[in-house]
Amino acid sequence: MEHISQFIEIYYIEIVLGLAVVFLLLLAFYIIAEIRISRLKDRYDKLTRGKDGVNIEEILLRNGEEIDNLQGQINHINKELNKLETKLGFAIQKVGFIRYNAFADMGSELSFSIVFLDEFLNGFVLTSIYGREQSVSYAKPIKNGKSAYPLSTEEMQAIDRAIKGEGYANSI
Repeated sequence: MEHISQFIEIYYIEIVLGLAVVFLLLLAFYIIAEIRISRLKDRYDKLTRGKDGVNIEEILLRNGEEIDNLQGQINHINKELNKLETKLGFAIQKVGFIRYNAFADMGSELSFSIVFLDEFLNGFVLTSIYGREQSVSYAKPIKNGKSAYPLSTEEMQAIDRAIKGEGYANSI
């Protein structure tokens, strides 16, 4: 014991300075730890949205379930979208129309041919021929932009307009 008290008497200034340095280091570490804890607390409050008594595990599980539900809904919506895109391909998407005089002595371009086609160029052409004594209407099926039946010039023009997306242009 005597050796320790002699050691302290000889080196008491160095011991006090060493303890002061250790104290300052511990104080710095304490301040750094408080800053980190404060940041973690802020992040935790953001995660729990400031609710007290909330279990973080419950929040994570609930969020996981919500994500699974949303993923299921997205998959369902994608399936429905694919169905609609398939159906839309068979809907009328292209229309071509032309008015004309079927007979030289007739005016006002009362005859017409109109074409309705889907994405695959399938559909029909509807033609109405107007005459003084009678009016005749008939339809011809169109497959891949062509018909198995003979087509008039006007019907071919209407098909061409539908395919090109011109729809209605001035008559011939």
